[in-house]
Amino acid sequence: MPLVEARHLTKTFRSGQAAFGGAGCEVRAVHDVSISIETGETLGLVGESGSGKSTLGRILLGLIEPGSGEVFFDGHDVGRAGHTGLRQLRRHMQIIFQDPFGSLDPRMTVEQIVCEPLAIHGGNSRPLRRQRAAETMSAVGLDESALARYPHEFSGGQRQRIGIARALILRPRFIVADEPVSALDVSVGAQIINLLQRLQREYQLTYLFISHSMPIVRYLATRIAVMQRGEIVEAGQTEAITTRPRHPYTRTLVAATPELRFTNP
Repeated sequence: MPLVEARHLTKTFRSGQAAFGGAGCEVRAVHDVSISIETGETLGLVGESGSGKSTLGRILLGLIEPGSGEVFFDGHDVGRAGHTGLRQLRRHMQIIFQDPFGSLDPRMTVEQIVCEPLAIHGGNSRPLRRQRAAETMSAVGLDESALARYPHEFSGGQRQRIGIARALILRPRFIVADEPVSALDVSVGAQIINLLQRLQREYQLTYLFISHSMPIVRYLATRIAVMQRGEIVEAGQTEAITTRPRHPYTRTLVAATPELRFTNP
């Protein structure tokens, strides 16, 4: 049984307001999408900006309600879980955001940011939260002393490590990494990619890795799903998708993106 499974998901947003007081237009972000993610694997979700990738990721986490369709996490129907059930499921599902500059509250210390998920879900005293935070910071390559500082004191790569620590602190099973290196330069992004790969091994994580870069997805993902205009146009094993793409859009992505090389973690 897959850890995460989506069946026939759709999501439409209403965009603005039309002239003369009209109701505006509808934007189809996700249309009849079905995917599954096995325990321990990385599914790479690739496509251009506006293709619906981030919306799909948030639907899988229960952060956005689909217009129709179903999402299952470890066999549990996310849409029917109710408030209490969804709260319990979210302990096992987290997100790493794209922007390491905008995703961290500048008014909060790093300790407050990283410990926030523990505080929300309860069950830990402050000393225990601090201890878990120190352990998690070490896991992402940052010193415990960073906990007393503020986000503006760190570089972009360090801020993304803080965001990863925040996602990791609950010891989730499933993480949606939403373009986590697109705001970083290539060398720093490569370090973050290698960190995510190491953390996956150490914590037995399952990833949905969202990106517009086929080479990055090829390096990290077990399987790849290609998204265009709200639809999955092609999906399969990484080697097959990157060496023998069938859909014209997939062939365009493979041909248009330069080769990137990463050192082993």
